[in-house]
Amino acid sequence: QVQLVESGGGLVQPGGSLRLSCAASGFTLDGYSIGWFRQTPGKEREGVSCMHNSGDTLYSESVKGRFTITRDNTKNVAYLQMDSLKPEDTGIYYCAVDSRRYSVAQNVCFMGPRYGMDYWGNGTQVTVSS
Repeated sequence: QVQLVESGGGLVQPGGSLRLSCAASGFTLDGYSIGWFRQTPGKEREGVSCMHNSGDTLYSESVKGRFTITRDNTKNVAYLQMDSLKPEDTGIYYCAVDSRRYSVAQNVCFMGPRYGMDYWGNGTQVTVSS
């Protein structure tokens, strides 16, 4: 059974850190582009950070310098390290993967929510509040 499962979300104070994990099962992450997306009430799902399978990475302007996307193909897991968290980082974070649609990380992030990804996780809630 193909599955993506996010974990690591929670409640954190402003300035704190969280590390989200995206564990894949039923398939191998190697060869897939990975995206982390955030959704908040009333807003469309947006790309936060993406890594093309070529290694090309992209961060949204709002998280650049604070978030880091990585992957460990030997463990079949992707990560999003989130530092210096702000209240506006609050939302549900989803990971998703794509094998062939997009040629660069920018397209994974900007086109993925609208034109599709191969698989999506169910999301993990991140709340940044004092």
